[in-house]
This record gives sequence, structure tokens and C-alpha cells, in this order.
Amino acid sequence: MLRSRLVSTGIALLFVITPAIAQSPGQGSVRVQSTINFFVAGPSGDSEEAQKLRDRARRTVYEMAARECDLLREVLARDCRRESVNTNINRQFGSQQPEGFSVSGSMGFQITLK
Repeated sequence: MLRSRLVSTGIALLFVITPAIAQSPGQGSVRVQSTINFFVAGPSGDSEEAQKLRDRARRTVYEMAARECDLLREVLARDCRRESVNTNINRQFGSQQPEGFSVSGSMGFQITLK
């Protein structure tokens, strides 16, 4: 009985979610996703210097996202709109690796093709 109810609920959710997934951008529009990964060497603790290093790492991702629409317009877009920017910073330390932060960022854009 419980299993039957869970399956019914799952199928109902699938019908609710599917239209949102199936929606596509307007004609001539596409979504572009860009990802960057890099390492920043330096202190990774709780010091003020470590905080400045984390801020600089996030700023790098944000600045890249700010310039990405310009690049897309130069190459293949007539119009460009940023939809999302995400950053992830992981502390790296240990005897076998340099101290610092592993940084990843992703950004999503909606563009209209030229």
C-alpha cells in the first residue's frame, strides 16, 4: 500500500516537473554554461589573510562571469543575459599538497544567436 502510494506520488511529481524541464528558450535562443577550476596557494585557516585570499578567489569567478557576455556577443550572441553564477571554495592542506584553496565556479547564460 505504501509502495503504491509512493509510486503514484512519484508519477504525479514527474508530470508536474516535466513541463518545466521541457520548456525551451525562444527561437534562436540557447543556454550556455561555462565552468572554471583553479587553485590559489596561500594560507587556508581562519586568518585575515586567508579570508582575503577566499575573497580574491570568488572575485575572480565573478569578474569572469561579468566579462563572459561580452565574449559571447563578440563570437556568437546578439543578446546575452546572465542567469546564474555559483562558486565553491575548498580548503586544501596536508603534507603531500600545497596549502591553499581549490576554487570552482560555474555560470549560466541565455543568449540569442546572431
